[in-house]
Amino acid sequence: MGKCLFLDLDGTLLRDDKSLSGANYRAIQDALARGHRAVITTGRPLKSALIQARRLGLTGQGCYIIAMNGGMVWDCAEERELFRQSMAWDDLYALFDEANRRGVFLQTYDDRDVVVERCNDNETVRRYCAPIQMDYRVVEDVRRDLTVPPVKAMAIDFSHRAPVEAFEGWIHREMSEQLDCFFSSPYYLEIVPAGMNKGTALTAMCARLDIPLWDAVAVGDAANDIPMIRAAGGGVAMANAGPAVKAAADAVTCRDNNHDGVAEVVERFLE
Repeated sequence: MGKCLFLDLDGTLLRDDKSLSGANYRAIQDALARGHRAVITTGRPLKSALIQARRLGLTGQGCYIIAMNGGMVWDCAEERELFRQSMAWDDLYALFDEANRRGVFLQTYDDRDVVVERCNDNETVRRYCAPIQMDYRVVEDVRRDLTVPPVKAMAIDFSHRAPVEAFEGWIHREMSEQLDCFFSSPYYLEIVPAGMNKGTALTAMCARLDIPLWDAVAVGDAANDIPMIRAAGGGVAMANAGPAVKAAADAVTCRDNNHDGVAEVVERFLE
């Protein structure tokens, strides 16, 4: 049946400049040809992940996307959504109220765009959207202008981490039963429904595809990758990963994301 390779994008499969190396591309295509499966597993919205899937040629049988840190699962071959876990409206409204009170930038998502309220129509959202090739939509009030409950929200500060860390502390104190939050980069605080992460999505995907967890190989570099690295039978941290990620992994690559680290994973762990 082959193994299932769960691949983080940023800092793992992609170089720092968001480009894809030829060696990584060829390694993934070779793995697919040998009967393995590939799952892009990312915090990015589905729309952005689909752009990368098409670049990679990961659109046929055996190709899937876990987007929004586990909140959405997409079958690339059948072009259909398999799963979605949305945030409760009241939780979303409480987040925006507190973020606005604190002056913390907060965005959320619909099925097409990043969504910000008028007060956050600024350089932060444009800087976020450019590298992931997403558009953004400005609304006056998420209470009035969103019609479908979103999967996640994100607080961002490219200059000062302390305000976002303080916002993280408030979420842990006041909303820990409803929401989980974690940094996926030094700038991005991901906020998702409690219990939703890449690890739970990996476990559910393996069950759906009838793949034993010991035949799952997960590779990543950031804190939001730790749950899937721990859940997989083969959890691999990139050479450029932080200490906590490496400590959670069964193995660490010799090569980093700028030097074909994913190709190394395929060579070592997907016979």
